[in-house]
Amino acid sequence: MTDSTSAQSPLLSVRDLKVHFPIKGGILQRTVDHVKAVDGVSFDVPRGKTVGLVGESGSGKTTTGRAIARLVPITAGTICYDGQDLAHLSRKDFFAYRKKIQVIFQDPFGSLNPRMTIYSIIAEPLDIHFKDWSKVQKVARVADLLEKVGLSADFMQRYPHQFSGGQRQRIGIARALAVEPEFIICDEPVSALDVSVQAQIINLLQDLQDELGLTYLFIAHDLAVVEHISDQVLVMTEGKIVEQASSEEIYNNPQHPYTRKLLDAVPSL
Repeated sequence: MTDSTSAQSPLLSVRDLKVHFPIKGGILQRTVDHVKAVDGVSFDVPRGKTVGLVGESGSGKTTTGRAIARLVPITAGTICYDGQDLAHLSRKDFFAYRKKIQVIFQDPFGSLNPRMTIYSIIAEPLDIHFKDWSKVQKVARVADLLEKVGLSADFMQRYPHQFSGGQRQRIGIARALAVEPEFIICDEPVSALDVSVQAQIINLLQDLQDELGLTYLFIAHDLAVVEHISDQVLVMTEGKIVEQASSEEIYNNPQHPYTRKLLDAVPSL
């Protein structure tokens, strides 16, 4: 693949993705039905861009993100990352892609181990993926990451409970950046934060994207937040994408009734 072709092709291409969870019943606990959390979803994520995935709780948006990161089993479909179908890779073969694909989780406190120092939390992926690095290299990398997300390198030996929600989410972002990923799944990264802090985190994510050339799948239930950060928006409900367009088109000329319902729920600015 030439560089020009690579630049034009999407970094991520999802086709007919399905994630069905079995419902067990009876004395023998046999499968009696399935919850179709994701039911035939297709979309592309261009390199260096942000695609917003928006929907209410239970719409399947978080499950879609977790399926791409191989955190939940995939029932059917393809997930092509830079031309490679990830959906059918073994755990061993997918390991190389864990560096390329990272996740920023919704709960900035629940996603951080309260018994680990900030240094240990951010250095953990370095221990896994850069086994030949010395302690000095890891300390320097963690210090650089903390400063990159707007925190002091002096915070390394503190614990998560000593930080505010916004600061904890910055630590989560630093951890996601530790192994120099290309693609980050932002799973409702600001929904648990105050409005003023939300704006700071969104601005930080945009600055990091510009600086590092990152590609985002930004998952949220708030269409106003998604519209602000995203180049393209996917609207999802009941496991399906019902509308996709540019953020401007979604906001100014929504086509699907569900999209209009989400817009009506956005407070007037």
